[in-house]
Amino acid sequence: MVRYALYVPLEAKPGKAQAVADFLQAAVPLVEAEPGTAAWFALQTGPSSFAIFDAFADEQGRDAHLNGKVAAALTEKADELFAQPPQIRRIDVIASKLPG
Repeated sequence: MVRYALYVPLEAKPGKAQAVADFLQAAVPLVEAEPGTAAWFALQTGPSSFAIFDAFADEQGRDAHLNGKVAAALTEKADELFAQPPQIRRIDVIASKLPG
């Protein structure tokens, strides 16, 4: 069961919405290589608004993800793509339904 999560709202700079979408799509193989990441979603919530939601069974998986390649790329691209720096929110999962 997943118990820990991250929620990261993202706002694209003007004219950068497609670049943000492309960036998030390109992150899929990086996340697939993380055994501790149980679920990962890149969401578009508005014309220039996006979010990342990911879930983990334990703190070790969440910490590994935060120290992994996706988080590093997010930090590296922040000035280029986002209207403000990403705010990574640590949250707790109180109920879930996942395949398997």
